[in-house]
Amino acid sequence: MKLLYLALAITLFSLLVNSPLSVNAQTAGDVTKLVDSTTKTAPPIKLKPLPPKEKRFWRAAYQLGLAQVVPWSYNRYIANVDYARITGETAKYNLSPSHWTFDKDIFQTNQFGHPYQGSLYFSAFRTNGYSFWQSAPAAVAGSYMWETFGEAGPPSPNDFVNTSFGGIVLGEMSYRLSNKLVNNHTLGFKRQLTEVAGFLINPMNGLNRIIDGKWGKVSYKEANRDSSSISAEFDLGTRSFNANNKSFIKYGKFGWFGRVKLLYGNRYKDYETPFSNIYISAEVGSDDSSLVNNVNVYGSLIGWEIKSNEKLQHLAVLSANYDYIRKEAFIYGGQSVKINLLSEYNITKIFTVNTTFGLGPVILAAVPDRYMYLGRRYNYASGVSINGGGGINVSDKIFASIDYRGGWLQTINGNKSHYFLHTVNSEFRYFPNKKLSIAVEPGYLILRGYYADYNDVDQKYPYFRVSARYNVNL
Repeated sequence: MKLLYLALAITLFSLLVNSPLSVNAQTAGDVTKLVDSTTKTAPPIKLKPLPPKEKRFWRAAYQLGLAQVVPWSYNRYIANVDYARITGETAKYNLSPSHWTFDKDIFQTNQFGHPYQGSLYFSAFRTNGYSFWQSAPAAVAGSYMWETFGEAGPPSPNDFVNTSFGGIVLGEMSYRLSNKLVNNHTLGFKRQLTEVAGFLINPMNGLNRIIDGKWGKVSYKEANRDSSSISAEFDLGTRSFNANNKSFIKYGKFGWFGRVKLLYGNRYKDYETPFSNIYISAEVGSDDSSLVNNVNVYGSLIGWEIKSNEKLQHLAVLSANYDYIRKEAFIYGGQSVKINLLSEYNITKIFTVNTTFGLGPVILAAVPDRYMYLGRRYNYASGVSINGGGGINVSDKIFASIDYRGGWLQTINGNKSHYFLHTVNSEFRYFPNKKLSIAVEPGYLILRGYYADYNDVDQKYPYFRVSARYNVNL
């Protein structure tokens, strides 16, 4: 997790020194730019396809193996943990499908550590000339190999899903972001800073840049520069989060927080290309048990422009989603797929209404369980998620929005139960100038758990944020 903190800090600095923003997010109030930049006026630009990259299978396979040998060696010879003491017998045992079982590892290991490891497997092939779909099986294969041969304990289906699906989402996101950061046309301190940031974000990409002699070298080939746009917003302010079903004003614990949101994608987006549009959000704060509280990554798999004219725009996007929430009062980690409808209605020249709607399956989620299960403070569940919201924009000066996110989840491993999750978030924003705004965000999170063998749970978590927000276009 310390590596994540370092990568986040260097990336933020690299973005700021590289850039001259507009806000983009997955809420109704931030649909405006996404829809505007993809549907208004000119038709999508048809770019010439780049020449196919050389596929280097053996280097990719070697680097996938390296991503397995290095952590295993650390576990075995430095940490000296029992589960790294693998033998022929443990491998033989793990090859049997009947021996697979959910594990009881800590939340951070299962919901962040395994997806990150899977991103290395994916990136081993992605950075060696393979496409998104061609690289995806590497995350699956690497996950299976690790579960079967990399640990002495029985394979875990939760690790397999988190490493495979989460690894694909984080892998493609980090691959694109690391390439975008590095400007092959520049030299000097700024160039070296972005090279280091790119390496921390995607070590496989950085390693191959070193091997190929690209690190710090100038190249004027357009194919070597990612031309996709990035819009970013940076928040710094105070927040309160209360886990006791009481007023956050009277009983809440206040502390500072910082948040970064990035929207990656071309102005006229190629929705047939997976992850041509990516939404990334990360939040840190001082008042919680973990410095990094939220990491959310949503990547488009395919999309369609439904309708576009001067008064109305509609976009439909199928997305793959990764969520990691670790707060003192609440934890949640999930992998999901969702169909999203983004709409904008231009009522007058100065008044715009935006709406969002999304629906899809939750493949696997870690949901908090106050009663514990085999020493684990969460259950594994699958289900359905839904979201919707609306927002208004007045003269690009005043924004107001309200958004709902919810889900139904059935426990598949843990105390017998099912859950309803509800989050209502509102935001009010004023822009004194084009780049700086003041944002106020009151909200509510509700977790209702229905248990077969314990008392039901009805937890309410009111929260409140106020922040200064800086916007920049890259």
